[in-house]
Amino acid sequence: MTPGEAMYALAQRLWPLNRSLSGEGVRQTLGVLSEYLPGLQVHEIPSGTTCFDWIAPQEWRVREAWVKNAAGEKVIDFAVNNLHLMGYSVPVDAEMPLDALQAHLYSLPAQPTAIPYVTSYYAERWGFCLSQQARERWAPGNYRVHIDSELFAGSLSYGELLIPGDTDREILLSTYVCHPSMANNELSGPCVTTWLARWLQKRPTRRYGYRILFLPETIGSICYLSRHLEALKARVTAGFVVTCVGDERAYSYLPSRAGDSLADRVALHVLRHTDPDFKRYTFLDRGSDERQYCSPGVDLPVCSLMRSKYGSYPEYHTSLDDLTLVTAAGLEGGYTALRRALECLEQDCIPRATTLCEPQLGRRGLYPTLSMRGSGLDVRDTMNLLAYSDGRLSLLEIATLLDVPMWTLHPLACRLAEQGLLDLRPTAQSSLIPQLTAHFPP
Repeated sequence: MTPGEAMYALAQRLWPLNRSLSGEGVRQTLGVLSEYLPGLQVHEIPSGTTCFDWIAPQEWRVREAWVKNAAGEKVIDFAVNNLHLMGYSVPVDAEMPLDALQAHLYSLPAQPTAIPYVTSYYAERWGFCLSQQARERWAPGNYRVHIDSELFAGSLSYGELLIPGDTDREILLSTYVCHPSMANNELSGPCVTTWLARWLQKRPTRRYGYRILFLPETIGSICYLSRHLEALKARVTAGFVVTCVGDERAYSYLPSRAGDSLADRVALHVLRHTDPDFKRYTFLDRGSDERQYCSPGVDLPVCSLMRSKYGSYPEYHTSLDDLTLVTAAGLEGGYTALRRALECLEQDCIPRATTLCEPQLGRRGLYPTLSMRGSGLDVRDTMNLLAYSDGRLSLLEIATLLDVPMWTLHPLACRLAEQGLLDLRPTAQSSLIPQLTAHFPP
């Protein structure tokens, strides 16, 4: 099974769970993920806890919810599709005419086959969501409305996995687990993040530690920051919000607020060599947890490397964002791009040439011994790497300058270091141990 197929199978397993800001759906999701990720810790923040300007919400539990017509037929059933019930709907058990019920129904006339995703987290309401086609078939008359739900003082759940590295510097990966059955906007992020974490756990050495979070979007990151801000500001070198990484339509980049962090530079480098036609957004297009991680006073170096960005594709926040939109190939593409970004972070260094003028590469088996037209083309990247290895530029900066993927240039740097022709020094981002070439060997 390929990584993409395995991630897709995980998405299928998570698909039916009714996730929201809090509740059993989130805990069930974290429970499934913990089967794949030894060491994943689930934390609970009690309802009512103050987190900066916010308060951890009440917990929401749904047992059943439906609407029956005059003939007693269920025309909406939460058990059939968990998008049918507006998120955080309060309980109701009543009979009413269709005219009165209409105020509590939500559909999309422009997308007549789609069930919209609607929530009311911070004001008490109830409602049902359905396709416009289904809504238009409802006949006038009385309808029985039943929502067996409750809001109560419980807790907000989140998952945290800390993977140690050789230094105290960290990379942050944050994804969310708070939407019901939607595939690209919800499940692609946790699935890809899980596979990145599994890959990291298997590495024999890691330059950085990794702080990996599975949170309810917005309120989850706010609550987490309220508890761990000083540690994050002291340790995080780069970070990525992992969301919308499962379709095959596009690659996208949304910068940090500063726009020039190490995470930004790495994301742009990877995407330039993964899909030159990637879509580049600005921080004005933000909409996920980069809003919190990059907010004034927090200022973490966090950006987003995505496939089709949230809000940019027609299926977004509807039932059409399903497991036909997300594919094994799409998930694997998102995973590969983010893994390459992490590899670039791990492999970055300051190369310094150890000889004056060009070294004699031929006697070391690094240059053709027969000189003829074009013979130097095969080693152009090696020669250019040596030419810019002055001890000031990082390997990432040199790769960007040469327009060569870092995953092509790093093996060359390792070969030159093995021959004593390059000294690979730690970048300024951390006090890396000297044996840099041991990390992610070619």
